[in-house]
Amino acid sequence: MIPAQRKLAEELKGKPFTFLGINSDSDRSGLKERFEKEGVTWPQIYEGNSRAISEKWNVRAYPTLYVIDQQGVIRKRGFLPEPEIAKAVKELLAKTPDAP
Repeated sequence: MIPAQRKLAEELKGKPFTFLGINSDSDRSGLKERFEKEGVTWPQIYEGNSRAISEKWNVRAYPTLYVIDQQGVIRKRGFLPEPEIAKAVKELLAKTPDAP
């Protein structure tokens, strides 16, 4: 999944878009190195075992992805196949006026 996310992030660089990772690994050590090795360039939040974010967002499986528009409305949610993620994001961006 990360290679496809990395490709989409590179393709949409400069657009009003980003991924945000929520990491719930129990051990935080080595995460930075792993993200660097895998080419993860988007922001990451570490929640560890607290699961505070996962519970609030009703995450039941990993990975769970959300496509959220600029108004904060969830447009897609779940374990989305890579082509569906790209399609949903590109459709939202097509409706978004370019920033001045």
